[in-house]
Amino acid sequence: MVEASPATDFSVSLLAEFVRQGIRDVVLSPGSRSQALALGAAEFERAGQLRLHVRIDERVAGFLALGIAAETATPVVVITTSGTAVANLHPAVLEAHHSGIPLILLTADRPPELRGIGSNQTTHQHGLFGAAVRFVRDVEAPSHGGYDNDTVRQLAQEAISAASGHSDAPGPVQLNVAFRLPLSGPICAAQIPSPGPVVSPPAKRTRPPNVITAAAGTVVIAGNNAGEQAEEVARALGAPLLAEVSSGARFGPNLVVAYRDLLQHADFGGLVRRVIVFGHPTLSREVPALIERDGVETIVVRGQAAETYNPGHRVTNFVDGLSVTGAPYADRSWVGRWVHTSRTLVEEGNDAPKINAPDAAEGSVTAAFQRQTLAALRAPVTRRSLVESVWQHTWPHDRLVLAASRLIREADRVVPGKKIRVHANRGLAGIDGTVSTALGIARASQPNLGSGGITRVLIGDLALLHDAGAMLFGQGETRPRIQVIVANDCGGTIFDGLEVAKTAPPAAFDRVLLTPQSVDLSALALAYGWEYVLAATRTELDQALTASVGPIIIEVPLTRV
Repeated sequence: MVEASPATDFSVSLLAEFVRQGIRDVVLSPGSRSQALALGAAEFERAGQLRLHVRIDERVAGFLALGIAAETATPVVVITTSGTAVANLHPAVLEAHHSGIPLILLTADRPPELRGIGSNQTTHQHGLFGAAVRFVRDVEAPSHGGYDNDTVRQLAQEAISAASGHSDAPGPVQLNVAFRLPLSGPICAAQIPSPGPVVSPPAKRTRPPNVITAAAGTVVIAGNNAGEQAEEVARALGAPLLAEVSSGARFGPNLVVAYRDLLQHADFGGLVRRVIVFGHPTLSREVPALIERDGVETIVVRGQAAETYNPGHRVTNFVDGLSVTGAPYADRSWVGRWVHTSRTLVEEGNDAPKINAPDAAEGSVTAAFQRQTLAALRAPVTRRSLVESVWQHTWPHDRLVLAASRLIREADRVVPGKKIRVHANRGLAGIDGTVSTALGIARASQPNLGSGGITRVLIGDLALLHDAGAMLFGQGETRPRIQVIVANDCGGTIFDGLEVAKTAPPAAFDRVLLTPQSVDLSALALAYGWEYVLAATRTELDQALTASVGPIIIEVPLTRV
């Protein structure tokens, strides 16, 4: 007779309560100590009550969950075994903490009697993530009759409430669950409850928004995840909108694309007297320099992240929301000069091949026009043309994910306003987990696989290689519509634009900063079962972006400069 397992009984009860309270996605990595949770999740998937995603690498699993949660704004459960498995979640946990993304970490552990005696895969897991989790609970090992339904229900409620930000900022939480032998047992069909109505969580407490009016010298800054309200406020105030590419507010008549250049100019940035900040600005030095300047009042609208934006500790006015009353600023030349000068600066920097020969003479196409057109089609891809092409081919039903590299800054400098959904891991702005995050976003935004939009990932070669394991799809795992567009300049050329490039010895600079690589990306794609295409010219890039929904690697070779 098979011995009953309290570990399994508890795991099924906990997962059932998560389902009852609205959890729909579980990401897990395999392991022995967590087997009861894993097998229980598989049964809930079989019953159609959960979407289960299995990844062998916990770091990949963490960022995959982060991508799903970022797209759905709903907590995602992550299941791991004990020891180093838990530690591998740390990068994703930090990003979730700083970005305000809800995750529920179910980390399996040894019971107290097996801790501190040298047992395999046993370390101090309770509190491993420090201040990066909203709360951590060390859950005593289940025993026969050890947990009643009310206790399990309260545990799930606390985890979901804390992760969702009902009393604080959203973010990760940890339930560190100890398990004793037997680590799992059979699950009978009666243990999986029939789907019932989802229990609505308590509404998050909100304060009335602060009311402001238009004033001279006002600009609105939209950082990462600012949201559409930033554009609405800028328009209502008649103020220039300085919106980063991943802000969710990069559209509208007041958008100023070349804001970095204008902030350095006395006739623009020098006249700013009030700054209103939404989201988390991360892509320029000019924005924090403006806020730290004497004579500039700054209002920061608190967002989802745990830390409030406050460069130089110069901000004293923090609000939970804003409401504009009254008419826009009467002098329309204030916003008009910003917008029109920005458009001129962006166009002046356009590196597209010029076609200015007459297209026809005496009823025939001119030879000069033909030569210029052919040259434009064969022109190599530049960083600017790369970001412009990807931006052009992305539409509201698509998703665009930008890695931490030169490309997000290039896009921020040149791409025009467009109301599309852009994601970027800018909480800590690391290169970790970009492909994993994008796969989570793709899976969450494509509920009906084989239809809907495409998720495009614009990424540098080192960021791709840092997360190459994310390309592995196990048996039974879904393959979403995704294009990973790799700008391959054979190393970390972002350092070429930093001060260190002018002072470090060239050989040492290349060895420890540029870190050149020569990986065959076509072989990498083949190894993981992805499509691959090389797009060296502008025509080849445009064709690649429309030819396949993927999963595909589109390699774009770039020069170092």
